[in-house]
Amino acid sequence: MDTKNIMVAGVGGQGIVLMTGIISEAAARDGYDVKTNDVVGLAQRGGMVWGSVRIGDEIYSPNIPVGEGDILLGMEPLEAYRWSHLMGENSTMVINKKRNYPTPVLLEKEKYPEEDIEKLKERFNIITLDAEKEAKSAGNIKVANTIMIGVLSKYLHIRTETWKNILRENVPAKAIDENIKAFEIGRNYSNNK
Repeated sequence: MDTKNIMVAGVGGQGIVLMTGIISEAAARDGYDVKTNDVVGLAQRGGMVWGSVRIGDEIYSPNIPVGEGDILLGMEPLEAYRWSHLMGENSTMVINKKRNYPTPVLLEKEKYPEEDIEKLKERFNIITLDAEKEAKSAGNIKVANTIMIGVLSKYLHIRTETWKNILRENVPAKAIDENIKAFEIGRNYSNNK
């Protein structure tokens, strides 16, 4: 497989670190070399969190060079926009529609960059979804990040059963069925809804 550079961006409390770990473990389980890094402990609930995963036959660094990102999972639109500089031509951005407004926006000192986020469609293949709404249909709003992983899975040569096994090993036992259902919803998601 050619190297795939994946950026995962969001805010504290959205499971970004768990998402990064699941993606990394699934790729490693299917025999790929994987390098990853993420921000841990720097963001309180609502603060910026990110992780990068690089997958391929031989990977030397976890850092995605500017302009070489292939896929960005944005659990929050502003965070997706903040990391868009890493994305290359023809890259795909999967963006959750739910906004988590940062404090300066809430205090009306800054504007949320709606126009800049909208302009991402001019440069990238954008898939937008309401991950929380989709998660509710899986029976648990907390599986929104698994919906996003399901969408991502369509772009990587990792076996579906590997993804499901990694989910079973990494989510709470009481939420396994909901996470598997969420993964399948994401995998079958169409941007034309």
